[in-house]
Amino acid sequence: MFKLNELRDNPGATKPRKRVGRGPGSGTGKMGGRGIKGQKSRSGVAIKGFEGGQMPLYQRLPKRGFNKPNRKAYAVINLGLIQKFVDAGKIDAKSAITEEALVASGAVRRILDGIRVLAKGEVTSKLNIEVHGASKSAVEAVEKAGGKLTLTAKVAAE
Repeated sequence: MFKLNELRDNPGATKPRKRVGRGPGSGTGKMGGRGIKGQKSRSGVAIKGFEGGQMPLYQRLPKRGFNKPNRKAYAVINLGLIQKFVDAGKIDAKSAITEEALVASGAVRRILDGIRVLAKGEVTSKLNIEVHGASKSAVEAVEKAGGKLTLTAKVAAE
């Protein structure tokens, strides 16, 4: 039976704290492992990208590109995967395939800013898909199979 006052960690699991600058007997006395003189031996050091007054590398390299701060992140799914889930019986092809239905079936993990359908793979069933975005070729492929792909948001098919 365990007693709370007898609980111990495994031997070697914890080490005692290194007490720096506490005399020569400790092995880290006098300079406390910081060496002799210089900026790094003193407190309040912030060197990170400093190169001794020379222009730092991160400033010398050319900057290119731009990351849009309010960009939309879409969850992407291919038509072939939707067809695979329909064949497996995880998605009902007779009713409308919405973004919620795709998440519930496990075809897409989460909706993010919407789901975008791409045309990789083949569609054999007549599908009625309602999503935020789709490629032109995906719309054509669904319509060719006799189905319909509707965009729910104000996102034009690209």
